[in-house]
Amino acid sequence: MSALKEKDCPMRAKDLMTRTLVTVSSDHSVWHAAHIMLTKGVSGLPVVDDSGKLLGVVTEGDLLRRSELGTEGIVVDGAKEPDDLARAYVKSRSWKVGDVMSPDVITVDEGAPIEKIAMLLGVHQIKRLPVLRSGRLVGVVSRADLLKVVSAGKPESEVKGDEAARRAIIARLQGAEIALGRQPEVNVTGGRVRVTGAVRSSAERNAIRIIVEGVAGPGFDDQLAIIESEQ
Repeated sequence: MSALKEKDCPMRAKDLMTRTLVTVSSDHSVWHAAHIMLTKGVSGLPVVDDSGKLLGVVTEGDLLRRSELGTEGIVVDGAKEPDDLARAYVKSRSWKVGDVMSPDVITVDEGAPIEKIAMLLGVHQIKRLPVLRSGRLVGVVSRADLLKVVSAGKPESEVKGDEAARRAIIARLQGAEIALGRQPEVNVTGGRVRVTGAVRSSAERNAIRIIVEGVAGPGFDDQLAIIESEQ
């Protein structure tokens, strides 16, 4: 693989994940799990068997309705059937991690691209994703791991030359068409960018500004008119 192709390859779970894992077994006690969370500064622990197969995840949320807290009587929304109430009872009083953990875990394969990871974390409002290889736990990727990628980012190099800059801006505007009601007109003369047209909101204007500044730097001639509604 060439250096260019390596650079263009998207980051994947295996590139981001934490490989040094702190796990518990389903036979550990909930007090043991809570102690590990406190001492390690983590909010959840993968639950695995002796072969490394993922069985579930036990989190701080799983321990919020506990007899030790006096919250065991709080009924979870939707827990109206006898089985639901019985499970809630067991979860609030059992000492075993296996009874308290969440068995339905959203996971990713180690080859999952970063955009899929970000989507899953956002859509399901979770903090971490176990990473699997052939069904075995090999790592965990978290929101913090994605923030590291964001913090390491840098602005793209400015494009030189009027026509090259114009073409680059137009290409990026077309790539953002899902966010724009219509494509603006772009002219570049002597390194000065002039953008004209109509947008639906200040948010669209800001989207165009970000695109233009990403190519040519700040200070372009903004001739965009906001049209709140069109007949």
